[in-house]
Amino acid sequence: MAQSYKDLVVWQKAIDLTVAVYQLTKQFSKEELFGLVSQMRRASVSIASNIAEGEGRKSKKEFAHFLGISLGSKAELETQLILCERVGLASNSEISFLKCSLDEVGKMLAKLKERQNSKSKES
Repeated sequence: MAQSYKDLVVWQKAIDLTVAVYQLTKQFSKEELFGLVSQMRRASVSIASNIAEGEGRKSKKEFAHFLGISLGSKAELETQLILCERVGLASNSEISFLKCSLDEVGKMLAKLKERQNSKSKES
């Protein structure tokens, strides 16, 4: 395991993704403040937060569990980005950038979860 969750590249990229989501949603109308803005921000924060919480538990099995929760939040954010695109809340290029970042984080999470699951079976 890393010395700290902050050393994990996937956590760092999840933080960058969250910052990008906050920047994007700043431009949304006030009527979306308690709708998609709130949900997108919570989902993006949840990705990095669950990586940190899982790593902080210092158990491979629990870490894998929390990585699974992060993957669920990733799917939630992806759904919300699709909705933003369909209702025209953001440009296609803004959404494409976030989808690419989200895909990268998702792949990293899946690999890390797979590794943690195999390590917990070895123990």
